[in-house]
Amino acid sequence: MSLFFDFFFPFLFSQKRYVIMLNQVKILRVLQLISLLKKPPSKTIKSIASIFNNTDRTIYRYLDLISELGFDLQKDENNRYYIIGDIENDANNFTADEANLLKELVLKSANKNKLKDSILKKLYLQSEVSIQGNNLLNAHLGKIIDTISSALVNNKQIKLKNYHSVSSALISDRIVEPIKFTENYTSLCAFEPKSMENKYFKVDRISDVEILKADCKYQDKHKYSHPDAFGYAVSNEVEQYDIDLRLSLRAYILIKEEYPMVNNFLKHETGKNTYRLKLKVNNPKPVLRFIMGLLDDIEVLGSFEFQEYLLGHIGKLLTMEPEEYSLGD
Repeated sequence: MSLFFDFFFPFLFSQKRYVIMLNQVKILRVLQLISLLKKPPSKTIKSIASIFNNTDRTIYRYLDLISELGFDLQKDENNRYYIIGDIENDANNFTADEANLLKELVLKSANKNKLKDSILKKLYLQSEVSIQGNNLLNAHLGKIIDTISSALVNNKQIKLKNYHSVSSALISDRIVEPIKFTENYTSLCAFEPKSMENKYFKVDRISDVEILKADCKYQDKHKYSHPDAFGYAVSNEVEQYDIDLRLSLRAYILIKEEYPMVNNFLKHETGKNTYRLKLKVNNPKPVLRFIMGLLDDIEVLGSFEFQEYLLGHIGKLLTMEPEEYSLGD
């Protein structure tokens, strides 16, 4: 009995993991398809199958599921499918592109205008939903997520093609062993054999993914630690900091767009047009960069350790010679 258990348990565990991953991919596909069918023009089965790299039969099953979920799925005279939305409401409101354009114009041109916050708030109410989960609903990123999921199930190394790294300012291929996706599939935790480190890679910075023939061989070094709201995991080289910020509406909108995972830590201050962000971060650098770009919109309330860190970097900036720094192109 023991030999039977020892032999079959790893196989059964692997099968269970595969079923869970497969169900996640199916849910992802349905979400993507709903988003796609809500946007004009209507689509043929062939075009949908091509976008998602699936068979016609699979797409028909997804359409049946969408109908069962209660969406108003329609087919036009050319056998093209679409989902009916609230047409009357859509006609009287800004589209997402229009709202984003107006928001950018207001942020750039009306910084000192008293009507700025009122306009931004109304625009933001229309665009808030679209800020979350964009990776799940983007067809190209969906394919990347599917490919990585397949590599995870089959324990294969992958090549992240033309990965755009902010820290090294390079675009290069990275060979890694995938470990796990973060929440909302925004990042991939993976072990990189070249550096022998566990790292986090932003999914939207990956141009393409190739599954390699080589199996993962460094499983004993794989380690997943839950990243903070800015996407950084716990590191022995960087000290953790408690952060307490007061944000204007402008800063509130921008930080939610750039770092969607901070949403759970943001609180509106009663009776004020400001927001409070309190959380612990594993790396203070992204917070520092965000504050430096919005000095007029952010008040740093704590912690004392983070205030010292911030002042130290401002002091370095003030003592640098003009030729030693650049604001970029």
